[in-house]
Amino acid sequence: MYNQTSNFITRFLNIMIYYKTPKFKKASYLVLFTTLVLILQACSTAPITGRKQLLLVPESQAINASAEAYVAMLEPIEKDGKLDNDPKLKARVDLITGKLIAQAIKYRPDTKNWNWSVHVIDEPAMVNAWCMAGGRMAIYTGLINQIKPSDDELAQVMGHEIAHALAKHTAEKMSVAMATNMAVQVAATQFENQQLALQGAALAASVAITLPNSRTAESESDRIGIEIAAKAGYDPRAAATLWEKMGQASGGSSFDFLSTHPAPSKRMKTLRELAPSMMPYYEAIGEKPIYKMVN
Repeated sequence: MYNQTSNFITRFLNIMIYYKTPKFKKASYLVLFTTLVLILQACSTAPITGRKQLLLVPESQAINASAEAYVAMLEPIEKDGKLDNDPKLKARVDLITGKLIAQAIKYRPDTKNWNWSVHVIDEPAMVNAWCMAGGRMAIYTGLINQIKPSDDELAQVMGHEIAHALAKHTAEKMSVAMATNMAVQVAATQFENQQLALQGAALAASVAITLPNSRTAESESDRIGIEIAAKAGYDPRAAATLWEKMGQASGGSSFDFLSTHPAPSKRMKTLRELAPSMMPYYEAIGEKPIYKMVN
């Protein structure tokens, strides 16, 4: 949170120096003050990792919004006959995800009341998976067919996405958008010149506190996800091999250039270093519970 606030102030002051009109400076100070007050009031601690995060939007609101978005997104897909077409694949995804959810609930017992669900979307060109606030998930056939993950690797994918929800990343993303929108509105009311109002809007967008699902959030989800998967009975060493496959499929990259995801090479290194500490969870004797979803 300190880095987010510090970056916001630095960028804002640099632009204030560029635009020297008294009216712009007055409005800029107001926008800066208002935004900083919001940041301080909304500073919260992420569950599990303890990271400071901006949460203007309550998680309950993010869950309700996600529920509406989930229905709106899946309805046309289902009408096109692209939802859960392969019973064998759906059963595989359900089994793996069910084991992960059981462990996720142990991390955050309050999530037992979420409407956990997962669907397989038949989109061969799309290599992706996601989990919204409240536990509503989807995975695309493009990831299955192009990456060809083992069960252990697929568990890393879904564990990572579940971790986004556990760590309240959707609410964090919505909060960043809200803070940016508030800054735009404050600036616009202070500018008599319409052109300056437009510049103020661009300014607010460019100095947004941080990108949602930033590298920090992605790394946080990697850390939580690999542990959930290990406790669910999936080999943590598969996290690195998954990203090796991802890197090969995308052509690979050694840079983090303007990306919200760590480059595959760096991600693999971090995950390989984490794997040994996760092995005791993976090797623990005992039955692995399965959460029964109602899709």
